[in-house]
This record gives sequence, C-alpha cells and structure tokens, in this order.
Amino acid sequence: MKTTLDLNDQLLADAKALAAQQRTSLTRLIEEGLQLRLRAHAASAKQRRGRLPVFKGRGGLVAGVDPLSNKAMLEALGDDA
Repeated sequence: MKTTLDLNDQLLADAKALAAQQRTSLTRLIEEGLQLRLRAHAASAKQRRGRLPVFKGRGGLVAGVDPLSNKAMLEALGDDA
C-alpha cells in the first residue's frame, strides 16, 4: 500500500543513510521499525494485563503467639536459637 508521510528532514536523511549502509530499502527499514514498535506495545500491554497472585487460604497465627514479639515468633517456629 502506498502512503504519504511527513517526516523530519534529519530523520529521513538518517534513515536513508542507514538503509544504504544496510543495503536495504527505506520502505523495508520503516516497516521493520513499525514492527518493532508494535511488538513492544503488544508485549507491554500483555504485561500490564497480568494479575498478581492472591493467597485465599485460611489460617493465621497459632493461638498464644504474640505477633509483636520476635522471640515468640521464633519459638513458635521451633527456632529459639
């Protein structure tokens, strides 16, 4: 498909130079750039949709364990060293 783009003069000159250096066409260089940008956008959108795991279990502290005491917590673990 043909289209018209309004590009910054320096950007176009740099793109033409890179295309020549890589022995490819300006069209191919622009296509590759668009593909990279679209893939990056899709990956970041997928990453944002990820959900964090949530623990839905029951339980809590053992009766009689003071959660404000490191010593009590270690004793409850059996690691009273």
